[in-house]
Amino acid sequence: MFASTPENGLRDAPLVVGVDEAGRGPLAGPVVAAAVVLCKPCPGGLDDSKKLSAARRSTLEPQIQRRCAWGLAVVGPEEIDRLNIFGATMLAMTLATQRVIEALNCEPVEVLIDGNLTPAGRRSEWRWPARAIVGGDGKEACISAASILAKEYRDRLMVQAALNHPHYGWDRNKGYGSKEHMEALRLHGPTPLHRRSFAPVAQADLFA
Repeated sequence: MFASTPENGLRDAPLVVGVDEAGRGPLAGPVVAAAVVLCKPCPGGLDDSKKLSAARRSTLEPQIQRRCAWGLAVVGPEEIDRLNIFGATMLAMTLATQRVIEALNCEPVEVLIDGNLTPAGRRSEWRWPARAIVGGDGKEACISAASILAKEYRDRLMVQAALNHPHYGWDRNKGYGSKEHMEALRLHGPTPLHRRSFAPVAQADLFA
């Protein structure tokens, strides 16, 4: 399931969507975006997912899924290589936003996006007022909630992927270029989940 509406009612209008992504920097795996509309009762203790412990994120994730409207989108390595990581991130954010809006059947007055750029003018499908907020995942609760959903979902994907590709330590490094990951890349070469447009992977591919 990539979108859901809450058990209880939405917050009072205006409708605002928060959007964030996980996985721009890793050498392997997808980029995942989440879009969240906060509802009543709003989960307490929301913050930038990177500032929260794994235990706290795992507690907040089901609360957000149950109490809020949300959408998720996953863009895989092949699309990342085709579009570049920025383009793939803009696509993932657009798809996640589309899914939560379609689930609600209600247009937002604004979409708040973590970072300094938005898909507006960069994706033809994007049609909503958008505002980029640097550090938004620690400033706006709706973006914080999106950051938690995106990170938790992507982390699970990488832990699952590690079962099929155990050499790279993805259950620990989530696809980032850790020492363990880089050594395995040198010894075993890239997998289908590696981003071949990323320089360390492209270099390893030459010698595979």
